[in-house]
Amino acid sequence: MRPCIAVALLAACFAAPAWTQSAPAYSSSAPSSSSANAPLLQAVTVTGVQPGPGLWKVSKGDHVMWVLGTLSPLPKRMQWQSAEVEQAIAHSQELLESPSAELKVDAGFFSKLALLPSVYSARKNPNGENLQQILPPDMFARWETIKQPYFGNDKGIEYWRPILVALKLYQKALDKAGLTNANDVTNTVKKLADKHDVKRTAVKYQLVVEHPRDALETIKQTNLHDVSCFNQTLDAVQRDMGALAARANAWSTGDIGALRSFALSDRHESCVVAVVNADFAQQLGLDDLPQRMEDVWLTAAQSALARNTQTFAVLPMEQVLSPDGFLAHLKAKGYTVQSPDELEQ
Repeated sequence: MRPCIAVALLAACFAAPAWTQSAPAYSSSAPSSSSANAPLLQAVTVTGVQPGPGLWKVSKGDHVMWVLGTLSPLPKRMQWQSAEVEQAIAHSQELLESPSAELKVDAGFFSKLALLPSVYSARKNPNGENLQQILPPDMFARWETIKQPYFGNDKGIEYWRPILVALKLYQKALDKAGLTNANDVTNTVKKLADKHDVKRTAVKYQLVVEHPRDALETIKQTNLHDVSCFNQTLDAVQRDMGALAARANAWSTGDIGALRSFALSDRHESCVVAVVNADFAQQLGLDDLPQRMEDVWLTAAQSALARNTQTFAVLPMEQVLSPDGFLAHLKAKGYTVQSPDELEQ
């Protein structure tokens, strides 16, 4: 699992009744371009009420855990509503929330720094440089072609750090492709648990920052991996929006076969994580965070399976489908893991 906490911090400056599914409604909302240098692929996304994917079943003896795999981005005009999920939650004794990490530092320290934006006061490049001065000439020419549909003639953004330009560009590209990272699937699951008086358990790894000032000083001084991530984001905006829309549609309509055919990570997210790790993974102790979070979740899942007749859990789809994901590790420990299509058969 990627250290989602790092991405979030940087972005501040990852036996039920059948659902009757009608043909999905579609809308086209992405920009198109006649430029050979910037083929902004048209994205078509589903709209209206959609059921989402079926549930994975993890069991040992007569104890069961139903697992919902989540995905981001999703279609922004899609409304998720799953009778299967509500029934499974209603009959569960406990909800395991999606795994996450949280920072624990001196409260006064972050109140003074206003979290990370001050660290990336680094929003602007050192010495007042602009993108033309930082980027290789061919990359800057490519940026100028791609920039117009998303930023118009905005000159101010030319002085931002490349990684922050990449984040802003990617969000604008998602929006124009009819996609959003701000879906409310996990919040809906929590509300359903509350509605049916099901105990909610947060699965969190607490990250203690012992020397925050040293870590943040290091962040201010590093800028080495921004350009590479900027280039990968240009690739993602030019080439990946159509695939991201198709993947989001597959989740929305519950097409597990199609979901398996897509890469569940994308080049933009991967490179942002790489930048964050390069900037301060060692300083904040993020080097082995994925393993720590996996250990925390596996412990929580096995405990819940032992004490409850039925448990409901939420996991990133990557951890559900990956041959090295959390469910695969439960299977290796002797639990029976069945996918929605296996259960249908």
